[in-house]
Amino acid sequence: MITIENIVEMHDQALVKLITRRVVDRLSNNQPCSGCALRSCDAGNRACDVVLSQQKIPVGVSARHAHVTQEDLEILYGAGHQLTVYAPLYQPEAFAANETVTVVGKRMRAIEHVRILGPVRDYSQVEVAQTEAIRLGLNPPIRDSGDLSGAEPITLVGPVGSVYLEEGAICATRHIHMTPEQAVAFGIAETDELKIRIPGERALTFENIRPKIHESYVLQMHLDTDDSNAAGLKGGEAVELLRD
Repeated sequence: MITIENIVEMHDQALVKLITRRVVDRLSNNQPCSGCALRSCDAGNRACDVVLSQQKIPVGVSARHAHVTQEDLEILYGAGHQLTVYAPLYQPEAFAANETVTVVGKRMRAIEHVRILGPVRDYSQVEVAQTEAIRLGLNPPIRDSGDLSGAEPITLVGPVGSVYLEEGAICATRHIHMTPEQAVAFGIAETDELKIRIPGERALTFENIRPKIHESYVLQMHLDTDDSNAAGLKGGEAVELLRD
């Protein structure tokens, strides 16, 4: 027997399904910038692109991630495996891969679903923020990507196998990607250490920032999640280059 209560319940269930479907559709058509690292949102409304058009330096938030060699990738994912693209990154030809690893530090402390960034490199490493390093039981040095002498040991675990890196975990140096022309315009040499002011309610000044200069780069400053959270940044904000 169908009662008024049954009809009301059916109506409520249909309404919930309708609202859920509309929310999912809205999210799928309006992807966030993911810290202004991924090119997954509408390029016309992208915060970093707007900042660049104003001749300013945008911020990209760099979350924990791994780089791997082709040899290590095949140990982790199987012989002949190739990285597949999850989303392009802001820097040309770089991408976040669908492939992820579990990273295991000292005393078997682990973080799952650490995304691999492509393309494959000639070294394997993990970049974490200091708070994540503490969670892993590590004290990694602050280094440029690929500078692994004295890096902390860490193990990468994939669906097929695992790779132990005796020197593999670092905290990334604060850095700014730029072209040679932009470096000349700013009066910057690759050996300089820069100072940046972050405006806003949680204004901060960051020092010891390395310029990374290459003709293929797009102007953007990279901060890890600890630094960006301290300054209240989500990605895409403009920063000010300070002069001595």
